[in-house]
Amino acid sequence: MPQFDEQPRVTTRLDGEWTFVTDPEADGVERGLHRPEEEWPAEAETVNVPHAWQEDETYREYTGTAWYRTTVEYDGHGDGDRAFLRFGAVDYEATVYVAGEQVGTNRDGYLPFEVEVTDAVSAGENAVVVEVTDPENLEEIPHGKQGKPWYTRSSGIWQSVTLESRPETFVADVKATPDLDDDSVALDVTVDGPTEGVEATVTILRDGDAVATADVAVEGGEAECTIALDDPAYWTPEDPTLYDVAVELRSEDDGDDEVLDRYVDYFGMRSVSVDSDRLYLNGEPLYVRGALDQAYYPDTLYRPFDDDLFEYEIRKAKELGFNMLRKHIKPAHPDFVEAADRLGILVWEEPANPDLYTDRSKEEVRDQIRGLIDRDYNSPSVVIWSLYNEEWGIGLDQVDYSDHDGRLWNDEEKQAYLTELFHETKELDPTRPICDNSGWAHVATDLNDYHEYFVSPDRHAAWADDLDDIVANPEDNYAVENTPAADAPILISEFGTWGFPDLPTLRDHYGGDPTWFSHDFLEDPLKRPEGVDDRYEATDLPDVFEGYDDLAEVWQERESASLKGVIEEMRTHEGIAGYVLTEFSDIEWEFNGVLDYLREPKSFADDFATVNSEVLVVVEPERHVVAPGEDVAVDVHVVNDTTDALDGVLSWTGAGGEGGRSVAIDGFGTTTYENVLTVAPSPDTETGPHQVEVTLDTGDRVVTNAEPVAVVAPEYAGGKTVYATGPVADSLDANGVTVTDDLVDADVAVVTDLDDDVSAFVERGNSALVVPEPDGRMVPNDRFEYRNVPAGESWNLVASLLYQDSDLVADLCPDARVGWAFEDLFPHDLVVDLDAAADEVHVGSVEGWIANWGSPLVTREHGDGTLCCCTFRVTDAYGEHPTATTLVDRLLRTL
Repeated sequence: MPQFDEQPRVTTRLDGEWTFVTDPEADGVERGLHRPEEEWPAEAETVNVPHAWQEDETYREYTGTAWYRTTVEYDGHGDGDRAFLRFGAVDYEATVYVAGEQVGTNRDGYLPFEVEVTDAVSAGENAVVVEVTDPENLEEIPHGKQGKPWYTRSSGIWQSVTLESRPETFVADVKATPDLDDDSVALDVTVDGPTEGVEATVTILRDGDAVATADVAVEGGEAECTIALDDPAYWTPEDPTLYDVAVELRSEDDGDDEVLDRYVDYFGMRSVSVDSDRLYLNGEPLYVRGALDQAYYPDTLYRPFDDDLFEYEIRKAKELGFNMLRKHIKPAHPDFVEAADRLGILVWEEPANPDLYTDRSKEEVRDQIRGLIDRDYNSPSVVIWSLYNEEWGIGLDQVDYSDHDGRLWNDEEKQAYLTELFHETKELDPTRPICDNSGWAHVATDLNDYHEYFVSPDRHAAWADDLDDIVANPEDNYAVENTPAADAPILISEFGTWGFPDLPTLRDHYGGDPTWFSHDFLEDPLKRPEGVDDRYEATDLPDVFEGYDDLAEVWQERESASLKGVIEEMRTHEGIAGYVLTEFSDIEWEFNGVLDYLREPKSFADDFATVNSEVLVVVEPERHVVAPGEDVAVDVHVVNDTTDALDGVLSWTGAGGEGGRSVAIDGFGTTTYENVLTVAPSPDTETGPHQVEVTLDTGDRVVTNAEPVAVVAPEYAGGKTVYATGPVADSLDANGVTVTDDLVDADVAVVTDLDDDVSAFVERGNSALVVPEPDGRMVPNDRFEYRNVPAGESWNLVASLLYQDSDLVADLCPDARVGWAFEDLFPHDLVVDLDAAADEVHVGSVEGWIANWGSPLVTREHGDGTLCCCTFRVTDAYGEHPTATTLVDRLLRTL
């Protein structure tokens, strides 16, 4: 190992081979495992630190105590030198021994700590032993998404370890606070050790060249100064300029000018602020285009699996159009933050969450917030702190979302505590906005953020209505307004849609099914991959798709289309200051990333980058389905997230022809052009999906986007006499279908209520079509079992795929995916008692890992006749909506 030399500081990395052994009985101290002369058990093995013991399948489910041991060669102290062991992070509780002596303890799984070992180390070889305890019960411990009900646990010395020799008096910390109003930086230097007669020389450097300097006395372990910078470069994601700050401590006792210590850190000239409408970076308006980044990895859990992985992730995020990553429910790895500072991407950070609200959990959250701010205060990329996420550890049970008195919405004591924590955090760091409780139930916050899971096009209209309500009533997202809702910009900080992964590639990577397929806490098959093959075979999916690869391609197209619709609605909606997509990459069983779990881009990544780019053209037809002879007007919005005005040419092509015009686009905001074109298909226009494509060419950039419009022609219903009553009869009669209220005269029945008479009619060899009530809900009956599908936000719906395999709808859908042709018709109920061998499933639905198989369009035998259940909301739409009309006519004709 490297030897210490005579420089003020010498650092020895202790990463590499350590000896490791578990201690299920937690009696390692009694057995003397901390003593260097003690021989360790035969089952001890060599591991490479950084290391989480769950990386080894043998210890995947192990909780409790384990021990690590290594040796370090130390040359001994210089005159007054001190020695420190520094740990990047140890999860969870660490007791550190040097040469058999306990030198320190720490309790936190994510942040750095150090222990002074000056009196414990000696010249020569020194044994370093760390006892790590990660208990089975994490409820009071900030642990993020480790364990129930989410992902794999991560325990051990999972970040780097160093031994550092420092002078007796040394710089312990430097905090840099830029002030862009007068282009200066305030520097707070903390010094450890005797400081009488000590001065600090502070130098600011850019690209290695000194640009400013100041001398300041050290008093009481502190030195403060403010240094003006001449025409500084401001840090932005586009130009991430960093400045170094070098501090040199000198002592002038006895006339000597002795250098005691040298210390270097960096900072960026950057400011972030908010008003009631938006965020600002360096005083310029900022629209947030972010992604949730949970930083779990397939084999290494919390650690990057490649040395350059963080750089790759940040570069890929920027290629995909993101300007921010929200590091979710655990502090970011320090190497990631450094890469974000250097490469230029904004970072939203937050502590890990506990499960319970107790004195211990509150104090540990407080400690982690303090430590997180202390570690990353100087990092210009970090622009937002969160305190809690979705009430986890402050009122909400992650498994049971029911309302109760202890929810943050209802508990005044918790509201007061969180308000106090908000203000405490503001005192620690007044330079960054703070989100008190991400998602809802705000009490005191700089950001009013929402978690909203809508899928498009299935619930696109409901999503647009929800955004209207959010902007009109921001106070509804507050449990109590201890800071005014009117003062906080609105962010949608979670939303998303799932897209099935490349399952064969995952299995190839792991050499079979990974252990996270069968976590014992994953009981819902939507989340539990184990058994996916059996569930796949029990549906009609093998008849529809050529295999998992084919299924993944279609499902990822569904993800792409949904994200496009949801994002475009936000970006063109006045009052929304930005968004954070759930999520950047798949994580274990959650397959809602733009990248997969192996960090490879999914099939739609290029299309997503278009929708997520800083300049976006949004094509908005007044509706997405049109019959020949009808007109559909199309508006075009140009969203400009830059502050530069743009001039160029807007051109378009579609079913209504082509054209163009010169345009002038305002800087930062949305410029709307109404009725730019009209989709007006003639009777000889080919039916099926069409694209309206619009391009903005400014000379410097070309931005293109497209939106589908389906042309659906009316069809002959077959000339049958149809039994129907109520609203169904009215709709059919109004559109020329022969309707009777007597089953004796009917060729086929169309009903909302499958009563005994209609059932007997079918049993005798006839046919019936069962459709929803006008409200879209199905009337219960004995022949079909239904499952309710929410009419608005739904985590299950965003995890679902609606697919088709039928001549009834194939020409209406561009592939196996059911899309915009069914605008405003998507079901609110599904048939769920399906039999793959007996039922003819025209349209199917699955959720997550092939769970909850259902259908909105299925035909089955009943006696000698045929029953068809259509839960698409066609009842009121027949005769008005081209797809509804054509689908019902086809069913009448074929039944």
